[in-house]
Amino acid sequence: MFHKEGYQIIMTSFVIAAAITLGVEFKLDNQFLLKICLQILALTQLVLVLQFFRNPKRETPINENHLIAPVDGKIVIIKEVYEKEYFKDLRIQVSIFMSPLNVHVTRYAISGKVKFSKYHPGKYLVAWHPKSSTENERSTIVIKKDAGQEVMFRQIAGAVARRIICYAKEGDQAVQGENCGFIKFGSRIDVILPLDAKILVDLNTKTVGSETVLAEF
Repeated sequence: MFHKEGYQIIMTSFVIAAAITLGVEFKLDNQFLLKICLQILALTQLVLVLQFFRNPKRETPINENHLIAPVDGKIVIIKEVYEKEYFKDLRIQVSIFMSPLNVHVTRYAISGKVKFSKYHPGKYLVAWHPKSSTENERSTIVIKKDAGQEVMFRQIAGAVARRIICYAKEGDQAVQGENCGFIKFGSRIDVILPLDAKILVDLNTKTVGSETVLAEF
């Protein structure tokens, strides 16, 4: 199963791979080694595109007291920060880094109402740069739970990622585990939590989007 944001790129990659594979088969009939190398390269680029846009079905353990990982990746930051865009107070930041090999679908970490959604154009610093959270291209989403707690998460572009897709709009009803966007070709997600949230992961923990429980309210 593939994400809809990848359909056009997948089709283009398939056509290119097919054209190269069939073209060299007839044009390089007497150059076996070169022909095989070109065909392998063509098929490899297609496989890489397919794996990047994969959208595996996940079983979300829905629990109103749990905050689940919005993406696949690795925990690279757990720290207290001053959040100045929306909350304007101290919060806990949990950041997940995504490599190009990870699934890049972004999913709602909690259920609730989308209170804030804003796109910010910006730079393309490497994802682990301290200023990437505030200077890179990003989308900020805040969801308010029925119980009243508000959680923010940011889709952040990096040096390779060049396009952020965010479906969340103010007033939408978010459902935990459902698709809310995509980051094309990598980067990171910052999750901003209340100080009283109990963090259930450690640095370097590998997360599975919509399944790994990051925190408990």
